[in-house]
Amino acid sequence: MSFEKIRIKDIAERAGVSVGTVDRVLHDRPNVSKSAREKVEKALEEVNYEPNAYASALAYNRDYTFFCIIPMHESEAYWDEIEEGVKAATLHRRDFHVTLRILHYERFNGESFVAATKECLDARPDAVVIVPAKLELTKAFADDLHELNIPFILLDSYLPDLRPLAFFGQDSFQSGYFAARMLMLIAGKDDEIFVMKQLKNGHIGSKQQSNRETGFRHYMKDHFPQITITEVDLPLDGNREEYNDILEDFFTAHPHIHHGITFNSKAHLVGQFLLRTNRRNVQIMGYDMVKKNADCVRQGSISFLIAQHAYMQGYACVETLFQAIILRKEVTAVNYMPIELLTQENINFYRRTNIG
Repeated sequence: MSFEKIRIKDIAERAGVSVGTVDRVLHDRPNVSKSAREKVEKALEEVNYEPNAYASALAYNRDYTFFCIIPMHESEAYWDEIEEGVKAATLHRRDFHVTLRILHYERFNGESFVAATKECLDARPDAVVIVPAKLELTKAFADDLHELNIPFILLDSYLPDLRPLAFFGQDSFQSGYFAARMLMLIAGKDDEIFVMKQLKNGHIGSKQQSNRETGFRHYMKDHFPQITITEVDLPLDGNREEYNDILEDFFTAHPHIHHGITFNSKAHLVGQFLLRTNRRNVQIMGYDMVKKNADCVRQGSISFLIAQHAYMQGYACVETLFQAIILRKEVTAVNYMPIELLTQENINFYRRTNIG
């Protein structure tokens, strides 16, 4: 039996006693027969149960509220997987009266982020999971959390100067460096490749995407300095017709380009265009195992995807808060997620979670 999943009910069933009896043994209360106590203690030993940590948490008999502050998003996107993960972990710990509130903010909208953080601070939660916005805004929020002794976890972008309890995400520079190496396995003979970006008012979506691009360009400079890297920009809030026009103009003007990359989860914007226009000699590489991306991989317009286990990241954030705050255990501060490459050949075997 997995330690993480052991409940008082499980112990009671194994020992053949009531839940109340197990509770009295854990809290060393009277009115428990010698034989019943021995059965419970044997069951605890068999499953490696840690009665002190759990008994302490249960004895508090209090509620815990965690907040998760993430960007607004469409369904089936990277952030949707994050949400599923944090919700699943909260449900898993429901016996300890853990509840979760998810607040959304608009990317590139500082006022939206500040409003979400103010709502969070006013509620005085026990802990917070944060997807950082602009550095100065995130730092101000982190300072307030430290002032109130509210621990927080950073998700997606690692900012060690903010002194988070923990971080979950990829090593984004190394991820970009790896992505370049993989892309050039199939594009090494090209003279030019493209980078697709989604911008709003000239700004990219996150520090993580920026770091990936930095790692990518470092690899290219070190190993393929002769190859031209051309950018094609798609508006963040654009529609299909706009994307069609921009991409049609771009590929018409660059007929010799056959490979490209994007550092966000929207490779399917290009992948679907390539399928619609029957450009079978062009492929793009991107990030995240969301359905639209996976479909394009299967149909050949996306060459590779780098998976970052969004569901697991969300789950691990809440589980880490549970371990640190409720069980009062030490937790690992920096948690880099695996950098995994998905192709037509292995995408159907990808597990979005290794939990359970």
